Amino acid sequence: MRREKVLITGGAGFIGGNFVHYMMNTYPQYDIYNLDLLTYAGDITKHHDIEGRRNYHFIKADITEREVIISLFEQEKFDYVIHFAAESHVDRSIADPSIFVWTNVLGTQVLLDAALQVGVKKFVHVSTDEVYGELDFDPTTFFTEESPLQPNSPYSASKASSDLLVRAYHATYGLPVNITRCSNNYGPYQFPEKLIPMAISRVLNNERVPVYGDGKNVRDWLHVLDHCSAIDLVMHKGVTGEVYNIGGHNERSNLEVVKTIIRFLGRSVDLIEFVTDRLGHDKRYAIDPAKIEKLGWKPTFTFETGISQTINWYLNNNWGRIR
Repeated sequence: MRREKVLITGGAGFIGGNFVHYMMNTYPQYDIYNLDLLTYAGDITKHHDIEGRRNYHFIKADITEREVIISLFEQEKFDYVIHFAAESHVDRSIADPSIFVWTNVLGTQVLLDAALQVGVKKFVHVSTDEVYGELDFDPTTFFTEESPLQPNSPYSASKASSDLLVRAYHATYGLPVNITRCSNNYGPYQFPEKLIPMAISRVLNNERVPVYGDGKNVRDWLHVLDHCSAIDLVMHKGVTGEVYNIGGHNERSNLEVVKTIIRFLGRSVDLIEFVTDRLGHDKRYAIDPAKIEKLGWKPTFTFETGISQTINWYLNNNWGRIR
């Protein structure tokens, strides 16, 4: 009997890398294919423990290279595509939007064409709550799947564009798709340009921790393993064509997050350094996850348990000092 094949794009990145581990541990009956270009944020050392398994395969490739991707799909006949691969750092998108349009929009379109050509069972496109724009500080307001797309950064605009392409391929060609939009992820293996690993690394090294503006910008924090289980559920049980928001109900200001890390590591808040605010910095993101909860998902990590686990992971794996 033929084993089903799951292609995970961006599997050397943070969320994709954790999802590779999750799928390998949860579904030994699947063949897992990890496709990644290994740009600055890609790191396959996190997969040393699974490299020798017969059902794990790594492919170094660029999702924008049409001939390579089409040939790969024709050869392997993937059953599922879980699409994480993307440029994702907002600051970098402000400095140079072009690579974000190239990778996030064109790359997604190439993958959609390939998936359509071989007839995949499901194409899951992993997106972000940032496509909705910003909320005010009213704690009773949340993004839902019906919220309008109002991206405010080149990064979020490129993700919104790719979301619309995925939707269009379902509406026009009948490609079986789902779109997931998550809140801010944290956990093991995150590249240190993002807030939590950056703060952990700097505090461990007694370096100043930069905080944009007054630090009051609010994010909903989702542990990456909770995100992985949600994507698993959408992959297997999501209603074709639907969007699912994935949030942790763990809202914290950036300043609160940094102070939590400093307290945990027993250092002084004097390490905090307020810096000029980011251009177009959204005030608040918050997700209503009721739709995916009805599908059967609930987050297992509170922010308190998740941030403790995350900091301990960085301490035990020495990432805070060597990255």
